[in-house]
Amino acid sequence: MHSAQQQAFTQAFSSLFPEGADSGEWTSVVQEASAQYQALMSDMLERLWPSAAASTIYDEMGSCFKAGAEALARDPQLLMSTQSRLFQDQMALLQGTLREMSGETVEPVISPARSDRRFRDEAWQNEPYYHFLVQQYLLFSRAVNEMLDGIQGLPAEKKRNLEFYARQYVSAFSPSNFASTNPEVQRATRETGGQNLIDGLKRLRDDLANSAEGINVAMTDTEAFRLGDNIAVTPGDVIFENELIQLIQYRPATEKAFTTPLLVVPPWINKYYILDLRQDNSMVRWLVEQGHSVFLISWRNPGPEQSDLTWADYMQMGPLAAMDAIEQATGEKQTNILSYCIGGTLTASTLAYLAAEGQAERVRSVSYMATLQDFSDPGEIGVFLNEPVLQGLEKQMEKDGYLDGRVMAFSFNLLRENDLFWSFYVANYLKGEAPTAFDLLYWNTDGTNLPAGTHAWYLRHMYLENRLIQPGGIELDGVAIDLSQIETPCYWVSAREDHIAKWQTTYTGTQLPKASIKRFVLGGSGHIAGIVNPPHKNKYGYVTNDSLPASADAWLEGGEDHEGSWWNDWQSWMTDNGFVDPKKQVAARVPGKGKLAVIEEAPGRYVRQTIPEVLGQAVPKEVTSAVEAQLKGVRDVQQTVEKSMTDAVKQATLPLDDVVAAMTGNATKHKASATKTSTAKPAASKAAPAADTASTAKTEGKPTPRKRAAAKTVAPQPAAPKPTTEAADGNSASASTAKGTTAAAKPAASSTAKSGTATGSTDKAPAAKKPTAPRKTATSTGTSSKTTASKSTAASKPAASKTATSTAKTASSKDTTSEAPKPRRGRPSNASKAAAAKAAEEAKKDDAKPAASKTDGASGGPKGADKD
Repeated sequence: MHSAQQQAFTQAFSSLFPEGADSGEWTSVVQEASAQYQALMSDMLERLWPSAAASTIYDEMGSCFKAGAEALARDPQLLMSTQSRLFQDQMALLQGTLREMSGETVEPVISPARSDRRFRDEAWQNEPYYHFLVQQYLLFSRAVNEMLDGIQGLPAEKKRNLEFYARQYVSAFSPSNFASTNPEVQRATRETGGQNLIDGLKRLRDDLANSAEGINVAMTDTEAFRLGDNIAVTPGDVIFENELIQLIQYRPATEKAFTTPLLVVPPWINKYYILDLRQDNSMVRWLVEQGHSVFLISWRNPGPEQSDLTWADYMQMGPLAAMDAIEQATGEKQTNILSYCIGGTLTASTLAYLAAEGQAERVRSVSYMATLQDFSDPGEIGVFLNEPVLQGLEKQMEKDGYLDGRVMAFSFNLLRENDLFWSFYVANYLKGEAPTAFDLLYWNTDGTNLPAGTHAWYLRHMYLENRLIQPGGIELDGVAIDLSQIETPCYWVSAREDHIAKWQTTYTGTQLPKASIKRFVLGGSGHIAGIVNPPHKNKYGYVTNDSLPASADAWLEGGEDHEGSWWNDWQSWMTDNGFVDPKKQVAARVPGKGKLAVIEEAPGRYVRQTIPEVLGQAVPKEVTSAVEAQLKGVRDVQQTVEKSMTDAVKQATLPLDDVVAAMTGNATKHKASATKTSTAKPAASKAAPAADTASTAKTEGKPTPRKRAAAKTVAPQPAAPKPTTEAADGNSASASTAKGTTAAAKPAASSTAKSGTATGSTDKAPAAKKPTAPRKTATSTGTSSKTTASKSTAASKPAASKTATSTAKTASSKDTTSEAPKPRRGRPSNASKAAAAKAAEEAKKDDAKPAASKTDGASGGPKGADKD
């Protein structure tokens, strides 16, 4: 960062601190904040160049503002009247603020809406400075909206897009989004000494690292939830899988069950467990408790390998494959289907396909939750789905093979930017608060990728060209489909405040099929809360109308309001029409008791796949745990081998220089031997650590095996026999024998380490479950996981062995010269006692000199290691 820029940042940051504060008190805070800011700018520079999809959105944004400016130029009266009113309001605000500062109580010129959470802090209303800021902002916001409403001559789509982009700018400029103009942030900065801003910068960098386009702000404490532990916990088992789905059969909660099973088809944008979050709001659990045999599709989180999957593949490997599996598990040829969002759009396609193929009787009834079939008015999400933007998306997906689910999440969050983006931006980055644990928001951030072959086709053929409602407008596996040919009884439910699937548009789906039994229900709230509305909470209510007029507004006008949840209405519709018969029930069905065996417990593997894991950007938690266990096992092996070899070397090594000096009295030879031995010691000592470092580096660079290697104890070598006088006569021969013993110990250490690692890897960590081979291409899924584990294990074993070997070498080199116990000497003859005593005295003097150490460049062992 340039010094001027850094100085400007420091001054801006320091201006937040109280007047009169000791400057030294803030020095460390400012320095750390500056460092975080530098790192943040470095991260941002890497993201400045937009993707093909993002660049087209920027181009479209610019095009919309240009069209708006041209429209205003053609209507100068609109611009002048808007500016005139804004000026008058601002003058009134200025006068009111001056009176307020003098102590008067003044009626505000404009106030925030009661639903606006940004300005709930009392300072926005009670302190003149902040009260002025919020009113000035609201006046500006109102002026922009009035000007946009008055623009004439723009196509409806262009005007909608212009309003959306203008709203994004207005929301971004809210005074609540800046540290210097937000009273809550100012208060937190003073209370924490600026630590809130430093923590916020760290969280911002973390979120940038987990974002694809834009910033995916952390909304919840992701560490607080574990699939199968505290969310998605309704008991069940996976009984079928292929490349695309796992089919979960839930365990019964009643002794009897309805004869016709129920298949739940959730969306594959995000994950199925929105229907099974907690036990007190789990729709899955409620369905099981009503006596349904519930089967649910858990979609795979796709990556580049699934790029060529098509809409027809989703149909064949999704609902159709699931119905085949259900028939095997239950023996029933008919199924009721409950579908949600894009899962409902796929289900409608599937029913039209079955009708064209003469197999419509396979589905007894179908229910659509918040499902679009007519895409003529998709709502605000249509902003991202015009031709230029779609071309950019197609180009990006063709390159990557998928649409990153985090991009989709960011787009959806912008539809409610103040609630789903800016509120978390302020809390996380400015206040420095850690996100709280909220299961719904955890699900919202646990996204999925979308295969290029499926999603590009879906966006163009459904959203852009609206072909699904056209008879024969779409072909699936060579079969032209027509929704008007569906005779299966249908139930629709939508939410009044849904901004993803507008209820007026979902209602038009009721006019398409020729089924004689049809019902539409309108719930309260939005896309999620309006659907996941358990009866015991008695919230939101719903509207019904037994007739289905052509107009959604006409239907609502003749509707009847009800309290509570639409779930009860749906259950009554199912039983009253005989789609499930309480009088004809069977023994409750248990997973694995039919023709399909249990593969694994619910929620299964597929739903646990996160986007970073699928894209190779993170290691799964279960793999991380296995790696940690494996590393501990490798360390155990190394420590055991090192200790065993040390013990063996201590017993096998002879202190040759002392023996020669005592037995032969040859001081010259003893000195030469000492010099030779000392020269050899540093070389071994240097080489061993170098080899150990290289081996360790190799080990750290390769994947760590899943199976934990158990330590294998190496039996110590027997002690060397006591030397005799004859054995000590040849000094060079004795030295050669000792060197051979030490050298022999080194390959033994390597061999032992390899054996210990290989043996231990089979009896520590339990083997991973091997899924039953699924029908279609499930083998690729299981094989992929298995292959990864196999490669990881294979890659780690040699590295671990090398590490243990080099460690053993180091220990051998060191212990031979310093710590090995000295065996008892042979008894010298009487004639040589005097000479031996004299030679020993001279040897002690020679050993005390540092000459050898200086010559060799390193000490062969600790001081006094060769003395008695």
